[in-house]
Amino acid sequence: MNIEFAGSAITDLENIKTYYQEQLVPHVGEKFVIDILAHIETLPVNPKLGRLVPEFNAAHIRELIHAPYRIVYTLSSSTIQIIRIWRSERLLTLE
Repeated sequence: MNIEFAGSAITDLENIKTYYQEQLVPHVGEKFVIDILAHIETLPVNPKLGRLVPEFNAAHIRELIHAPYRIVYTLSSSTIQIIRIWRSERLLTLE
């Protein structure tokens, strides 16, 4: 199963790094990004590992929790597409 990243997810990862750079702890942002990517890499073995996203309750939209972030992805027969990586307290919207 292939993993793809939507532009929005790439922007989210960049924003995580930028936020922690602005907080003067860039190593924290870099570690979050590395750990989030490692968590995503577990999906091909078990693509349904993530729970259904409560806001949508659709079987093809799932999320992994990587506190304090939500890794939201869509699932098809051959592809896992990472679409958003948001802080858990934010209301999820798909743009």
